[in-house]
Amino acid sequence: MPRGEIPLDPEGGPLFEFAARLRKLREQAGRPTYRDLAQRAHYGIATLSSAAAGRQLPSLAVTLAYVRACGGDEREWKVIWQRTADACSGAAASADAGTENRNGGGSKPPYVGLFAFGEADAGFFFGREKLTGALVEHLKEKRLLVLFGASGSGKSSVLRAGVIPAFPDGSALVFTPGAHPLEECGSRLTSRAGTVPGPVHAGLAAEPETLTSRAGTVPGPVHAALAAEPETLHRMVRRILAGRPDTGPAPEELLVVVDQFEEVFTLCRDMRERERFVAALVHAAQAPDSRTRVAIAVRSDFYTHCTRLPPLAEALPHAHHSVGPMTAEELRAAVVQPAARCRLTVESALLTALTADAHGRPGALPLLSHALLETWKRRRGNALTLAGYRAAGGFEGALTQTAEELHGALDDNRQEVARRLFVRLVALGEGTEDTKRRVPRQELDSGPDTEFVLEQATRARLLTADGDHVEIAHEALIRCWPRLAGWLEEDRGQERLHRALTEATTLWESMDHDPDTLYRGARLAAARELPPKVLTARERAFLDAGEAAVQQAQQRDRRRLRRLRRLAGALVVLLVCAVGAAGFAVQAQDTVTRQRNEAVALRAAAESVRLSQHSPSLAVQIALAAYRQSPQGRTRDALLSTLSVASMGSKALGSRPAGQAPAEHTPAGHAPALTADGRTLAMADGSRIVLWDVSDPRLPRRLGALDADGVGLNAIEFTEDGDTLVGTGADRELRLWDVTDPRHPVLLAKRPTGHAGPLYSIAVRRDGRMAATSSFDDTIRLWDITDRARPRKLGTLTGHEANVKPVAFSPDGRTLASGSDDRHVRIWDVTDPHHAVPVAVLTGHRHFVDALAYSPDGRTLLSGSDDRTAKLWDVSALPRHRELGELAKHADIVTGVAFAPHGRTAVTVGVDGAVNVWDVTDRAHPTHRAHLTNPRGTVKEVRPLAANGTFLTVTAHYSVQIWHTDLDRALADACDHIPTTIGRDQWTRYFPRLDYAPPCPRRT
Repeated sequence: MPRGEIPLDPEGGPLFEFAARLRKLREQAGRPTYRDLAQRAHYGIATLSSAAAGRQLPSLAVTLAYVRACGGDEREWKVIWQRTADACSGAAASADAGTENRNGGGSKPPYVGLFAFGEADAGFFFGREKLTGALVEHLKEKRLLVLFGASGSGKSSVLRAGVIPAFPDGSALVFTPGAHPLEECGSRLTSRAGTVPGPVHAGLAAEPETLTSRAGTVPGPVHAALAAEPETLHRMVRRILAGRPDTGPAPEELLVVVDQFEEVFTLCRDMRERERFVAALVHAAQAPDSRTRVAIAVRSDFYTHCTRLPPLAEALPHAHHSVGPMTAEELRAAVVQPAARCRLTVESALLTALTADAHGRPGALPLLSHALLETWKRRRGNALTLAGYRAAGGFEGALTQTAEELHGALDDNRQEVARRLFVRLVALGEGTEDTKRRVPRQELDSGPDTEFVLEQATRARLLTADGDHVEIAHEALIRCWPRLAGWLEEDRGQERLHRALTEATTLWESMDHDPDTLYRGARLAAARELPPKVLTARERAFLDAGEAAVQQAQQRDRRRLRRLRRLAGALVVLLVCAVGAAGFAVQAQDTVTRQRNEAVALRAAAESVRLSQHSPSLAVQIALAAYRQSPQGRTRDALLSTLSVASMGSKALGSRPAGQAPAEHTPAGHAPALTADGRTLAMADGSRIVLWDVSDPRLPRRLGALDADGVGLNAIEFTEDGDTLVGTGADRELRLWDVTDPRHPVLLAKRPTGHAGPLYSIAVRRDGRMAATSSFDDTIRLWDITDRARPRKLGTLTGHEANVKPVAFSPDGRTLASGSDDRHVRIWDVTDPHHAVPVAVLTGHRHFVDALAYSPDGRTLLSGSDDRTAKLWDVSALPRHRELGELAKHADIVTGVAFAPHGRTAVTVGVDGAVNVWDVTDRAHPTHRAHLTNPRGTVKEVRPLAANGTFLTVTAHYSVQIWHTDLDRALADACDHIPTTIGRDQWTRYFPRLDYAPPCPRRT
C-alpha cells in the first residue's frame, strides 16, 4: 500500500493553507497516486509530493502542473500561488520561481552577518544555550569571568545576546577598552551616572578599588561630588545602582562586560594604565562588598599576555572559560531556528552544506552568519536554498564576494581611498594575528570620497561606524578578503612606520604641538619616505613641523660653527703672537678633533642600527665608516648588528609575517631545526615545513617541503644523522618524516602523545633512538624512535609543578634537562627510560625558565628565564651541581640560549631584541663580548651554524637572520652587501665636518 502523507503543521501559516488546498484538490480528483500524477504532470514523484508537504512554497510551474494533473482551474491557482508567495516573502514575489530576492523585501533578516549578536538580537540567537547557561552560572557563583576563544568563535555574541539577557534589564555596562581603557571605562560609568569623565579616569588610575562600591555616599549631585572629591570615585557603582529601586530581596548589581579585551595589548601602549585597568576590574569583582560582576572576552592567542598581568594571572585558574567550536547539532540550531522565527525554511541540502563547511572549524561563525545573510537576500519565496548559497559565493566566498562587489563599484580614486581606509583599520600583529582597530573619525581625512566609501562599506556591513569611531565589522574580513591581505603584506614595514607616525601625530596634538614630541633624525627621514598620498593632512602637518624644527636646529649649528671659527681665528692670532704656546695649541686642536670625530662616529653608529631595517645598504656603510673612524665596543656592536640585518637582502634569509605565503628564496617561519652539521635548515610555518640548504647562509637553496595535514606545528628537531625530522603539533601528536631525500620528504609515523595540555618543545637524543616531549600538563614523555615507523612511549616524567617548557638531552644522552614555569630546572637520569629518575633540581631563577642548552662537552648547562637573566650551571659531577655565573644584559625575557660548536662562545636572545654574545672560556667568570640589536624587535630562537662565530635566529615576526660574532670575518665581508656607494650628501648628513671617505667605493 502507498504510504500516507505527513500531517501538516497547523502553525505553518500561509504554507499550511496552500498545502491543505492542494491536498483537497487531489481528494476531489479521486486521490490518484503520485506515480499517476507524475505521468500526467511530467514531474518527478518527489517534486509533486513536496509541493503538498507544507515545508516550502513550490515554484509556479510545479504548482500549475500539479493542478493540471488533478483537473483544477489553472487561472485560479495562479492567483492563489501569487497571494501565498506575497504572504511568505513580505513583498510582491515574481511569477518566475527562479527570480532572486536580493533586497530582502523590507523585512528584518534573521541573521546578523559579520556583526556580533546584540542584546536586541537575543530572539534570533540559537545554538549556544548550553554554553550560555554555564557562563551565567559561573558569573552568579564567582562574579569574575574571563572568556577565551578564537577570533570568530562567538565570544561577543554569547555575552551580548546570551549572558546579558539573563540578568535584569539595564544592569549591564558593555564597552571595548580601546587605546585608553581607563578613559573609556570612566566615560561609560559617568555617562551612566550623568557626571564628567575626567575625574573618574584620574581616580581609576590612582586607585584600582574605585570601581567597587563602598558604604556611604556624598551629598549632592554625583558630578559635583566628583569635582570636589575625585577620590570618591570608588562609590560610582553603588551610586549608579542607588539611582534605581531594588527589584527583589537581593540587591541589584551591575554586570560590566569588557569585549575585545585584546585591545589592551594591541592598542594600549601605556603599561601602567593597562595594569591599573585590570587591577580595577579584578578588585571590583572580588571585593567583599562587591555589587559588580565582570565578564571579559579575549582572543585565545592572547592567553599568555593575560598571564603577565599579576592580578589577572592570580584569578585565571578559577575565572577562565573557553568557547569551542559548535557541535553539528548546535550549528543546525543556529541555522534553522532563526529562519523558523521568521517563518522561513532551509533546504535540507543547504543545511547539510553549511554544517559540513562550518563543523570543526575555529572562527567559522562570522563566515557562517554572513553566508546565511547573503543567502537570505537571495531566498526563493520563503525558502533559503542551496542555489542561493552558491550564488552568494559559498562559505568563505560570500564575504569575499561582498567585499569585491563594494571595491568594484568604486572608481579609481575611491578605490585608493578604500585601500587607505581598510589598512588603517587593521592593527598589525606582534607575534599574533592581525586584529581590527577602532579608529576615531578625526584620524581620517574628511572629504566627499572618504565619506562616500565609509557610507557604502557600512551599508555592505563590512564596517561599523558610530558617532565618533569607525572599525571593521569582524576580523574574519582580514582573514578572508585576499585583496585586503595583499594590501597589508605589500610592505608591512611601511605600514608599521605609518602607524607609528599616526600615534606620534596624535601625541603631538594632545601635547599642544610640543616641539619635543616631533620626529628628528632617522625617524623623520624614514617617515618622509612614505608615499604622500597615504598621509592625512594632520600627519603632513606633523612632518612639516618636524622639518621646520630640523632646519632651526641646523641654523643653530651653523651659528655655533661660526662662533667656533671665530674662536679658531682668535687662536691662530694668539699662536702667531705666542710661538711658545704653538705646541700646546696644536695638541689641543688634535684632542678636540679626535673627540669631535669620536662623538660623530658614535652618533652615526647609533643611527645606523635604527636605519638598518629601512635602508640596510646605507646602514652597513655608516656603521663600517663609524667603526673605522673610532674602533671601539659600541661601533663594533653597531657594525655586527647592521650586517646581520643586511643579511635579509633579496638573496639572503628573509622575513615574513604570519599568514603570508613564504617566498621561494627566503626561509621564514616560527620554529627552526638544524642538522648537526649545520648545513640543512627546516623552518616550520603553521602546518608547513620547508627544507633549505644553508651551507652558504647568504645564499640559501630551497630543497623541499612537507605539510602536517593543516595542523599547526609547535616544535621540530632533526636526528643526529639528519635523515629524520621529528615534530609535534597543536593536535598533540608526534610525527616523524624521512628527509633522506630532502626534495621528497615522506611521513613515517604519526601517533598521539597522550599529553593533556598543549605541547611546547621536543628534544632528540644524539644517538637518534630517543625523543622527549614537554607539555603544559606539567609532564615530560619519553619516546623510543628506534623504529621510525612505530614510535613507542617509554615513560612519563612528573615532578614539575607548572608548565614544562624547554627540554634538552646531554651530549652523552645519559641525562635530560627540563625547564618549567615553576622556576626550576630538573635534570633526569634517562639511562633506563622506563624508570627515569630526577638527579638534580637547579634553583635560582626568579621567574619562568624558557630556554636550555648543554655545552658541547656536556659539563655545563645554560638556562634562560623570564627574570631577564641566563645562568651557567656546573653539572659535570651529578647529583652535585653549582651555579657558575649569571649572564644579565637583557632588558626583558630571555627566550633562547645556545653554545657555539667549539664551546667557548655562548649567545642569549630575548624579547628586548638583543643578541648578546658571551666569552665562556672561563665558565666561572663569563665576559660580555658584544651587544647586538635587532631593530625589528623580539628574538625568539637561536641556533649555532656550522661556521664558528655564526648564529641563526628567528624573531617574533617570522624573520630568519644570520649573526656574525667574528669581527675579522665581518670586516672582510661587509662590502659584499653594498649595491650602491654612499653619496656625498648622505655622508655629510651622518658625518658632518668629516672628509668624504666612503668605506665601500666604486659601487654604482
